[in-house]
Amino acid sequence: MMLPWKQIVLLSITGCLAACTEDVIFQGPRWRTEPSDLILPINSPDHQATITCEAEGSPQLQYRWSLNGTLIDLGSDYRRHMSEGSLIIRNLDKDQDSGMYQCTAFNTWGSILSRRASIQFAYLDNFKTQSVRSAVNVREGQGVVLLCGAPPHSGEGALYLHRCAQHGRFSRSKAKWLVPPLPPRMVFDMKLTFAWIFNEYPYSVQQDSRRFISQETGSLYIAKVEPSDVGNYTCVVNNTVTKQKVLSSPTPLVLRSDGVMGEYEPKIEVHFPDSVPAAKESAVKLECFALGNPVPEISWRRTSGVPFPSKVKMKNSNAVLEIPNFQQEDAGSYECIAENRRGKNAARGRVSYHAKPQWLQTITDTAQSIEENLFWECKANGKPKPSYSWLKNGEQMMAEGRVQIENGALSIAALNLSDSGMYQCVAENKHGSVYSSAQLMVLASAPSFSKSPLKVLLKARSGSEVTLECKPQASPPAISLWKKGNEILQRTERIALFPNGTLKIANVTKRDASSYTCIAKNRFGTASTTGRLLITEPTRITMRPTNMEIIVGESIVLPCQIACDPALDVSFSWAINGQLIDFQQDRDHFERVGGSISGDLMIRNIQLNHGGKYVCVIDTDVESLSTSAILVVKGPPGPPDKVSVEEITDSTAQLSWTPGTDNGSPITGYIIQARTPFTVGWQAVDTVPEVVNGNMLTATVVGLNAWVEYEFRVVARNIVGLGEPSPASAKTRTEDAIPDTAPTDVGGGGGTKSELVITWEPLSEELQNGEGFGYIIAFRSVGMVKWTRAIISTPGVSRYVLRNETIHPFSPFDVKVAAFNNRGEGPFSSIATVYSAEDVPSVAPKRVRARSLSAAEIEVIWETLPSLPERVLGYEVVYWEDDTKPDTVGKVRITGNYTQVNITGLKANTVYYLSVAAFNTAGPGPQSAPINNTTRKP
Repeated sequence: MMLPWKQIVLLSITGCLAACTEDVIFQGPRWRTEPSDLILPINSPDHQATITCEAEGSPQLQYRWSLNGTLIDLGSDYRRHMSEGSLIIRNLDKDQDSGMYQCTAFNTWGSILSRRASIQFAYLDNFKTQSVRSAVNVREGQGVVLLCGAPPHSGEGALYLHRCAQHGRFSRSKAKWLVPPLPPRMVFDMKLTFAWIFNEYPYSVQQDSRRFISQETGSLYIAKVEPSDVGNYTCVVNNTVTKQKVLSSPTPLVLRSDGVMGEYEPKIEVHFPDSVPAAKESAVKLECFALGNPVPEISWRRTSGVPFPSKVKMKNSNAVLEIPNFQQEDAGSYECIAENRRGKNAARGRVSYHAKPQWLQTITDTAQSIEENLFWECKANGKPKPSYSWLKNGEQMMAEGRVQIENGALSIAALNLSDSGMYQCVAENKHGSVYSSAQLMVLASAPSFSKSPLKVLLKARSGSEVTLECKPQASPPAISLWKKGNEILQRTERIALFPNGTLKIANVTKRDASSYTCIAKNRFGTASTTGRLLITEPTRITMRPTNMEIIVGESIVLPCQIACDPALDVSFSWAINGQLIDFQQDRDHFERVGGSISGDLMIRNIQLNHGGKYVCVIDTDVESLSTSAILVVKGPPGPPDKVSVEEITDSTAQLSWTPGTDNGSPITGYIIQARTPFTVGWQAVDTVPEVVNGNMLTATVVGLNAWVEYEFRVVARNIVGLGEPSPASAKTRTEDAIPDTAPTDVGGGGGTKSELVITWEPLSEELQNGEGFGYIIAFRSVGMVKWTRAIISTPGVSRYVLRNETIHPFSPFDVKVAAFNNRGEGPFSSIATVYSAEDVPSVAPKRVRARSLSAAEIEVIWETLPSLPERVLGYEVVYWEDDTKPDTVGKVRITGNYTQVNITGLKANTVYYLSVAAFNTAGPGPQSAPINNTTRKP
């Protein structure tokens, strides 16, 4: 059925440029490499030059070249040809090949011009043939200038090239430029350098405060002539491009004989121009030199009073002021002052800043529908301010009709297909030009929904607002209308039709369920797209999570359950503190449980970082709902921090710290722990107050040992339990003190004749309380009053031996031991009784006899010794098999007043020799005469 387009009032203009152009591929020319200036020696050894020009685009690009605005006919030019886009010139000729070159790249999409590049030829002619120049006669003390007069060189042709390059060709009949004009251009003047030879090579003139060679004029300036200056001077000119060097004829300098020149004020002979143009980032050199007697001193200043920045350098005895990397702030008036005692003179000039254009804003590729308006703008900075021009496919654009050009802005009204092409914005001033290129594609097409059809099925919740978008790709934008079923939709209180083709239905009901069709039309055709709208019942949350408190390590389930329309697809997701939970990555703790209408969240082994706000998000085809709860996780406190020792004595330390996190439960108290090099791990220590409550952040540790290096840490606790300990404090040593502990286990005895051996348990380093530690041993004979003292300064010693021939054997002594250090003496131990060394028994046992009891056992019997001056603690039986076998000797000791012992573990049927001796602490006495006995046979 034909649609009554002209009769329908509720029409929309629709079509999205982004949708139309999202797949557009711009394939017009794009520069990869543009031509660059070439400066060639006029007698180049290879006689060939290549100007590079390379672009990209599709279909394949073609190129053409122009010289000074005139197209180069490569078909009839045997010396010039192209390799891809680059121009190669053979058999170079200064007159034919000097000039400005420009490359054009083009394909079916359009053309673009490159920046212009010049070819110049460097040369340096010889000086005119002349055997000797005229002599210069001068009086001693007078100033003199020796002129160089450089021969013809390449710089002389630059001005012509500069001027002729500015002109283009304009067609009056076609009212347009056939060849666009070239802007004024800074032309490179070949750099010459100058030097002077004095008399003969290799003696050259050395520059100083009296002599100066200008690199601008080439002349030699002598401020005050001296007799040593007399001689022949030859000017040497060097071309830095061609590496040529030419020498002038000698100029004789002769002293006049009519007297010496008197003193006179400085006369400035070399000074920079009144106006010096300087390019951005260039190196500017200003020269200034004066003649005078005495020799003038040169100084520089800025007339504004602004001091020179550190980059500015003075060279050649201040005759040259150099400003590297010239910037706009360096522009201004500069003054050179020459001064001697006869007076002073000054020269002044202004250095102006200039810069070729640089882009601030360029144009970009654009695709627009037919009949739309185009607006492009480019912006550049430069000094002086650049002017703008526009090119289309390499030809100058003029403002006329639909095309308007104002400064850097180009606007074209009501685009048509012929406007497609390559455009260039050109910004230029007298120092250079820059080009920005972009492609314009004008699109014309019938409407199409291939990229943006309506959904086949669209679901919406009853009571909500539904938006249906009609976004065909169309150029120009299409006119659209909507149909519900077969009826054309009209605007009502609930139905809104927007100019961009969008349809909105407010507060939808079951009656709005139907198929909807958007029909789009422009002058190139018609298209439509259809989708069905399904209205569903609202979704309800039937069980929500609630705020909870939980202890670390426990597990819980947060419920999230719904009732929903069976036509809807439902998905659940959970977030904690705004971060979506990744059930795969966090599967150790999080798991979603329940069926299709349940999104319950199980959290296992809850950790402190699991506390926060949990949000359950329910997404359906038509809406999104959420419900949340706060989960507070309680755990032991976090570790305190910044434990420091505020004050320390020999037995106490005052500590302070900062609290850690309470992890959901208030801190109820703190435990102080200490560690020393002498403890195994950390140990709890006593404090004042005895109980440190949770509101305290200081405490005093007591009961410390003096002169011990301690570390302290603090552990917080709450109702959940003990937290992690704080980091350890810095190691701190207690002050030293007098030893407060006496040595223990004082005893002794034994030794050899005339010795008193005293022993004790040494104090550990932890109890020494300071440096200079040692022991005091005090002893006296029992019954005596006066103590004798001995000092031992070795901390680890636990034994003292007194040797004295007057000591009687086995005499009792009172003994006590104390510790000392540099602070003083500590307490003595309890008094112990120690006996001096005793003599061995002086008599051997008698009536020794033996009896074999078995194959492995012999019984030995002897008589008790009578009362002796020496003590007898017991008896020792020595036995052996053969006198020739000392390794077979055995020994059995028995303590007490015994007269019999059994020797076991013997060999069967073996003769054993036996001897008995008494013993005490001094050792065994004399042995009895040996006897023998044979063990029984097995």
